[in-house]
Amino acid sequence: MTTQTVPTDAGEARITWHRAGGARLVLALSHGAGGGVEARDLQALARVLPGHGVTVALVEQPWRVAGKKLAPAPKTLDTGWRGLWPALAEPGLPVVAGGRSAGARVACRTAAELGAHAVLALSFPLHPPGRPEKSRAAELLGAGAPTLVVQGGNDPFGRPGEFPEGDHRLLEVPGGDHGFAVPKRAGITQERALEIITDGVAGWTGTLG
Repeated sequence: MTTQTVPTDAGEARITWHRAGGARLVLALSHGAGGGVEARDLQALARVLPGHGVTVALVEQPWRVAGKKLAPAPKTLDTGWRGLWPALAEPGLPVVAGGRSAGARVACRTAAELGAHAVLALSFPLHPPGRPEKSRAAELLGAGAPTLVVQGGNDPFGRPGEFPEGDHRLLEVPGGDHGFAVPKRAGITQERALEIITDGVAGWTGTLG
């Protein structure tokens, strides 16, 4: 595991590399607006995916590196992500753009422009809780690259059944909330919920060529 500081037009960002031997892909994952790269799903993917030939790059946006508590506007998030992209592409491997929540939105919005090989959207915030009319489906549908959405079955920002038809695959984590926490009544353990995510993402990356 190594860390790299990258200057961007939005400030200094940070990449924590979890490298795979003989890697065939880089999976770049950014955090959401309410937390950092310590999120359970990001950490699980960083542990497991290198064993499947995928180098995982956990990306901390400049606002997090600077110690701020509130995320900036989407335009500023996109600026930080664009500034990081050359460092993510530097290993010379196809880059899968990804993230959780707000990070998933950034990955979708910029994928076509940056030439992302594919997009991984974890807990995509389809709409604000209780506001389905405020849909962000256009961001997801406009990604322009093979996309996997991993969504908790009880995510108030958009349950799996609310997602539109489109050129994307959807993996449900039964009973999971926006952070993929599962209650006892879900019938699966927290460990199993994370296995569903890591197994599903590992299998999907294996189809990307």
